[in-house]
Amino acid sequence: MISRISGFLAAVAMAATLALSSQASFAQAADAASAAPTTTEAAPAAAAAPKSEENPYGLGHMLSHGDAVSKGVLFLLAIMSMGSWYILITKLWDTQKLANEAKEVRATFFKKASLADGVKGLKDTGAFRFIAASAIEASEHHEGALTENIDHSSWVTMNVERAVGEVNSRVGSGLGFLATVGSTSPFIGLFGTVWGILQALTAIGVAGQASIDKVAGPVGEALIMTAIGLGVAVPAVLGYNWLVNRNKAVMAQVRAFAADLHGVLMGNRAKR
Repeated sequence: MISRISGFLAAVAMAATLALSSQASFAQAADAASAAPTTTEAAPAAAAAPKSEENPYGLGHMLSHGDAVSKGVLFLLAIMSMGSWYILITKLWDTQKLANEAKEVRATFFKKASLADGVKGLKDTGAFRFIAASAIEASEHHEGALTENIDHSSWVTMNVERAVGEVNSRVGSGLGFLATVGSTSPFIGLFGTVWGILQALTAIGVAGQASIDKVAGPVGEALIMTAIGLGVAVPAVLGYNWLVNRNKAVMAQVRAFAADLHGVLMGNRAKR
């Protein structure tokens, strides 16, 4: 009996010891948890976000720190790009109008009662009105000592071809500028790159610092010039090829109209 009581007391003492130790560990954990926010609050203050700095490798830095030659090259490339886009848009618009006019002329002109009625139905400032007026005037005014050795058909043909050639010149105007931009802008951009690298290496040599951060920035800025030159050249070349193909298709319809008009004029001449 005594041994059982002593064992029971020993178990109670052990349980009390474990309870006290668990309470002490819980108190320590609570103290650590209460102290943790102060450290976490202090951490953001210590690791504050760095202030945003200007990108030393971008186009803006090159514009603000570049010399007159670099800015002049950029300005020239910008002018060439704006000019090529202006020509591309306006010429696409002109060729589309001419194609619509050709479709309308082919459907209505030769169904008129007379050439005079057909000419009246054409647009006053249109290319087909100009060709028809030139052909009719040449057919009706074949006189004079200088033209008496030219037969009537050849005279009308010459005037019609001259009018068609003038229309072709109007349609193709501006293509030379696109070709020039497409062929020269990469070299202009390359010149800007070479000049920028030369200035960068000169500045590095004077400063005596050849680390990667001193070399990468200026050289990267210079290489932007080549990218800009290619960005100007590619739309100009694609636009040139596209306009050439469209002009060929439109001028084929113009020449077909001129040939038909010549046949009508020669038929009216034979009836007289």
